Amino acid sequence: MKRNRLFKSITAITMLIVLYSCGAATSKPGADLEEVKKAIAASNAIYFEAFSKGDSSIFIDRYAEDCCIMAPEAPQLCGPIAPLEFFRIAYYGIGLRNGKFTTTAIYGDGVEYVTEEGLWESFDANGNRFDNGKFLVLWKKTGKGWKMYRDSFSSNNKPQS
Repeated sequence: MKRNRLFKSITAITMLIVLYSCGAATSKPGADLEEVKKAIAASNAIYFEAFSKGDSSIFIDRYAEDCCIMAPEAPQLCGPIAPLEFFRIAYYGIGLRNGKFTTTAIYGDGVEYVTEEGLWESFDANGNRFDNGKFLVLWKKTGKGWKMYRDSFSSNNKPQS
């Protein structure tokens, strides 16, 4: 009987230690979500400069090397050349020359990944808005800072026939 109580006590203490250790392992010190928000805002502020200047390198630098861009009505583009492929489509095929992002929320712990939710607008060479919609971007912390890892967006408008 005493042996059974001792076994139960040891089991209970062991379970408490394991549970505490699991909780401690998931908390990640050093995360600063405000710092992440600033990095995203800075990246978004120059994103459309790539189109107004016709400089794909500005655009490419927004993305992680292992990114995927998931545009509507198109297969996803993944890998290190995906941003260049998308830039060429948007610049030469669609005529994108400027735009605007409005971040409405940022979710996450600010350590490895965060998700940005927001709205976008696209403008042509004459400054006319030709499309608008919403987006979700999964940002990844890389050795080169916060980069777009998964970029998914859709238009608020019906496709033109």
